[in-house]
Amino acid sequence: VLPSPEAPAPSVSITEIRQYLRAHDIPFHDGYSCLHTPSLFTAGHADQPPQAAASAPYTLFIDKTTGSFLCTATLAEGTWQDFQANVELRHRGIPPATSEEMEEDMRQASEDARCIWDRALPLCELLDEEETNKTKAMFGISMVSNATLKRFGVRYLRAAKSLVFPWFSPRNATLKGLKLVRVETKGNTIAYVEETLPRIDSYHNLFGLPLIGCRDTELVLTGWELDALALHQGAGVASLALPRGTTCLPPALLPYLEQFKRITLWLGEDLRSWEAAKLFARKLSLKRCSLVRPGNLQPRPLEALNQGLNFTKILRAALPASHKSIISFRQLREEVFGELANTEQVAGIKWMRFPELNKLLKGHRRGELTVFTGPTGSGKTTFISEYALDLCMQGVCTLWGSFEINNVRLAKIMLTQFARRRLEDQLELYDEWADRFEDLPLYFMTFHGQQNIKTVIDTMQHAVYMYDITHVIIDNLQFMMGQEHLSVDR
Repeated sequence: VLPSPEAPAPSVSITEIRQYLRAHDIPFHDGYSCLHTPSLFTAGHADQPPQAAASAPYTLFIDKTTGSFLCTATLAEGTWQDFQANVELRHRGIPPATSEEMEEDMRQASEDARCIWDRALPLCELLDEEETNKTKAMFGISMVSNATLKRFGVRYLRAAKSLVFPWFSPRNATLKGLKLVRVETKGNTIAYVEETLPRIDSYHNLFGLPLIGCRDTELVLTGWELDALALHQGAGVASLALPRGTTCLPPALLPYLEQFKRITLWLGEDLRSWEAAKLFARKLSLKRCSLVRPGNLQPRPLEALNQGLNFTKILRAALPASHKSIISFRQLREEVFGELANTEQVAGIKWMRFPELNKLLKGHRRGELTVFTGPTGSGKTTFISEYALDLCMQGVCTLWGSFEINNVRLAKIMLTQFARRRLEDQLELYDEWADRFEDLPLYFMTFHGQQNIKTVIDTMQHAVYMYDITHVIIDNLQFMMGQEHLSVDR
């Protein structure tokens, strides 16, 4: 749930952050998406004079957009207000609070992950070569060598028929969590089903991070662990995989990407991956980003490895993310071809539950506004919650602004629609469905009744940056604006 209107998180500008750091003699470098400073949390730093601090390693990163910080040396993190509080404590000679005390559920997840990890076997150590080859074929990774799998620490859990990808802390190589991937076949199509420990919203892994050297300056960012393996093997480049694929790039990961002067985003083979790449490039700083445009000759990295394509050629053809203000058709030519060749995808994300609606609206497309009208009680909210849930279940990050009915009631409607059953008659099933519902990329604004438009817009912008929101619902405009505004400006 986003900050409530009663106590919104005070926004801070990059100018205010710089002024504060200068006023407190804290040295800093200007990075791509963060400011870099020496850490307040490393041992012995609390009572050091500023001169000594200047020579300390710059392991603390402050997000330029939100002001939140992360120390990569101690994993201490918090808001801009937490940072200021720790600076005040340092001035009083009190050592800052550390984040060593892991939350109980994170610790539990870590222990569960360790149990699974110990039961899983490296792929090259299965019973015999035939079982290894069968398993690799099942996941479509026959071309990925055992040496690559070993280097990235990929294992196989027989009991769950799942590949196991580890999340190691880059600081001390301890196991912090796991991602399990299994294959489900539905007719002729193959679907990959993922599960993480800890839960997905706490799973901030960049798969492959411990293998990155401190001198690496170029990186290829992918949306899938198997793509990172293929890239390393096919191109020998430093590659990392995002924990939630093309759904979102959590700001908590940005500090780990600051060391790279050039980042190529090669997220997948459809237009959704292309849209996500453009969105993430804005977060990472357009100047250093290049994008691999999906196409027949530029599929996702794993597919490119299986087809024996030339990785170097594909990476060289990546387009710079920042265009000049004026461009010629030659620069647009490939994108126009992509739109013509993928007319189905250009039409947007189709609704699964409303085939008739697809005929009218073609699908959900970014940058479009759809207005639903109807008399009171005609079912607008019920329909729109089902309409939004349909997209959310397909990975569209959704933000709800319900000004008319409260969030508890709205969440109850959506959970019932999600479970497709009356949970009030089967309360024993509540936790199971609530757990699945909680993993959807769904967020609610906590406003109710008439609101200041600027506050609402600021909250939306914050949500777009933090959670990569691509679908916003306002229910409804009349309640948000209050009655007196309606006559002024339709």
